[in-house]
Amino acid sequence: MSDTNDDELQAVRDLALSSLPQWGLQHRSLELIKHRENAVYKLISSDGTPYALRVHRANYHSDASLRSEFQWMQALQSAGICVPEIIPCNNGDLFARVAHPDVQHERQVDLFAWIDGEQLGSVEEGLGDNTQQIEHIYSTIGRIAAQLHNQSSAWARPEGFVRHAWDRDGLVGNEPLWGRFWELAALSDEQRKLLMAARDVVKQELAGLPRTGDCYGLIHADFAPENLLVSGNEVRLIDFDDAGFGWHMFELATALYFIQDDPHFELAKSALLNAYCQARPTEQAILETLPLFMLARSFTYVGWVHTRPGTQTAEELTPALVEMSCGLAEQYLA
Repeated sequence: MSDTNDDELQAVRDLALSSLPQWGLQHRSLELIKHRENAVYKLISSDGTPYALRVHRANYHSDASLRSEFQWMQALQSAGICVPEIIPCNNGDLFARVAHPDVQHERQVDLFAWIDGEQLGSVEEGLGDNTQQIEHIYSTIGRIAAQLHNQSSAWARPEGFVRHAWDRDGLVGNEPLWGRFWELAALSDEQRKLLMAARDVVKQELAGLPRTGDCYGLIHADFAPENLLVSGNEVRLIDFDDAGFGWHMFELATALYFIQDDPHFELAKSALLNAYCQARPTEQAILETLPLFMLARSFTYVGWVHTRPGTQTAEELTPALVEMSCGLAEQYLA
């Protein structure tokens, strides 16, 4: 069982190739490098120039929302924060809308300059035992997250800017951004009761939190080591697909979520928070909401697999994600 069959993958690839005239490009090669939500390809043009070409999944972002994503990325680049370089279409648009007879919906397609670099780290491989390396990785994450939040707190957003929100409704409302996690079919009655009780508590606590610039604003929302590419002395933050409005501590919870059972978790957390606070002084009361946002983050991952029933990815991840969410719920309610 696979998330996408070969015919679908071929159709999306054909759509990707049909988009190239929008940039006046011809291809030497087109290699699929990632396909989970969006399809991301390494494109080598006929003159040998490498690019990253992204075909979006249908109906996730409106055109206004995607345009806003790019506007923020350009503002971050201007502020000295390394992000992917967007390659506009020949007509000046930041992305193209492309239809193909074998693909069910018109798709948004965008193009970036290729980034040579290695991932800062990988949660799938664990933290390992090199404590100096762990401190380096999570200090880097904390520092860049703080720089990002400093920029977003001070930035005057352009007219028409729109992105989704990881706010109370987006996390634990009736229609959360990533799905009604409490309805996951794989939950036992006891697990469902636990998560619903925890959801009620999180709803209540989020309702009492401020949404002021010192703790809430534009966030990347997927600040994992895999999304930081290192090339020489440069660390570049990639993949703004989930970026939107949210609490800053939700950002940091995301960075720490999948290492919470690692023996060196406390070292990583301390390194991240110390570096973050050095670059962005933060009140202790805000830092103390981290467990709340770890729990809220867990809900989103359970919702994610709930909305992808029958896919290989969901089947593989569901048991672990449910166990992690229920464990955090028990701790928090206790």
